[in-house]
Amino acid sequence: MSDESQSSLNSPSSPNSPSSLDSPNSPNSPNEPRPARTAAVIPAAGRGVRLGPGAPKALRTLGGTPMLIHAVRAMAASRAVSLVVVVAPPDGAAEVKSLLADHSLPERTDFLVVPGGGTRQESVRAGIDALPPDVTTVLVHDAARPLVPVDTVDAVVETVAAGAPAVVPALPLADTVKEVEPAAERGAPEPVVATPVRARLRAVQTPQGFDRDVLVRAHEAVDLNGEGATDDAGMVEQLGLPVVVVPGHEEAFKVTRPLDLVLAEAVLARRRKNDGF
Repeated sequence: MSDESQSSLNSPSSPNSPSSLDSPNSPNSPNEPRPARTAAVIPAAGRGVRLGPGAPKALRTLGGTPMLIHAVRAMAASRAVSLVVVVAPPDGAAEVKSLLADHSLPERTDFLVVPGGGTRQESVRAGIDALPPDVTTVLVHDAARPLVPVDTVDAVVETVAAGAPAVVPALPLADTVKEVEPAAERGAPEPVVATPVRARLRAVQTPQGFDRDVLVRAHEAVDLNGEGATDDAGMVEQLGLPVVVVPGHEEAFKVTRPLDLVLAEAVLARRRKNDGF
């Protein structure tokens, strides 16, 4: 296959072997189909302009290692996840493949890299399309959430396995939230429309987990408008299907601005000191 097609960097039978590059769909034998499994899709095609100029956000370093590698390791840390699909910038698939090959990753997990699209929604769909048929549960995880604990990943997977069509980890809000009428000009005063009841609000994180068929239906049904959908669970809601929440974690925050990167460095330093992370 060319660099524009999906490639596997590890396989269960021969980790990191060049002969395994195109074999994630191969069964163990012709008469023994592989059991249903869970895969994680990590869209990493965005530029992350709010972090300032430089490399794409997912390739910014955290503790000397690209955030994308931390995010991949976080998904692969769950023994339920047997495949991680990284959706790279359209012109950066080869670079991301080399990046994954250069870092230590769990041998029990398969890794694919596919080129993404112009929006997050298009990139997630590219990742879904790359999944082999035996994947029944799909996690969609932000590359910019590099420090999500494995317990959170496992909780999402287990809740989907128990029958929920869509699951999101989330945290209660500490701040009161106001709904406003957006101002026509940036920086202008905005009138308050309502004050939602804080006890009913949650700050949503990733990985979001889905029954694969439900997620495919959502991406087929929800039109791609403007920048596309930024929340896959919201797309499932538009189908009229239930979405449930499991407890998130304070360290699963999204690295969006320079101050977030400082906080992430501090969290990683504490983990390395206390847990040998």
